[in-house]
Amino acid sequence: MAMNSILNLDDIKKALDAFQAVDSFDPKRFFEMVGLKAKSAEDVKKAFHILDADNSGFIEEEELKFVFKHFATDGRDLSDKETKAFLKAADKDGDGKIGAEEFAALVRE
Repeated sequence: MAMNSILNLDDIKKALDAFQAVDSFDPKRFFEMVGLKAKSAEDVKKAFHILDADNSGFIEEEELKFVFKHFATDGRDLSDKETKAFLKAADKDGDGKIGAEEFAALVRE
C-alpha cells in the first residue's frame, strides 16, 4: 500500500515542497498539510504501517530518516536534527521508538 492510496497527490506534493529545505521539517504541520490529520483513525493506522518499514510494530529512528520517501520516491532524507526532533515529538513513553498510538496522537495534535 502506498500513501497516495490514502492521501491526495497534490496535497503530498505541496507538503513535500513546503519542507524541502533541510532542518525545516515540522511533523505536526506536515501531517496536517498532507491531509492525514483529517483522515479516519483507520487511515492513520494504515499510514503508520506504511512508515513502519520493517513491520516491527514501531517506527524507529532509522525509519524516520526516510519518512518522505514513503510519500514520494524522490522525497529527501530528513537530517539527523529533524529525525531526533520528530522522535522527541512523538515518543511519549521515552522508549526510543514510535508506537501506533503515539503516532496517531502526534497526527491528531
